[in-house]
Amino acid sequence: MNDEELKALEKEVRKLKRISQEWASQLHDLVEDRLPAGYQELPGISQSAYEACQAWAEANARLTAATETES
Repeated sequence: MNDEELKALEKEVRKLKRISQEWASQLHDLVEDRLPAGYQELPGISQSAYEACQAWAEANARLTAATETES
């Protein structure tokens, strides 16, 4: 993987981490401010947070593998 591709992957990992943190924040707000009345929102927000974290984990694993082969 060349430097340009590695930088693009690092950028993708940072973006996906930010997105997962945004979903985590929404989940936190739901728990802190709207439960138990907002319980119906839980499945959708939880699923979105899970998927965002999963996307980050997959991209981060690719980045880790790429940087290990570079060393």
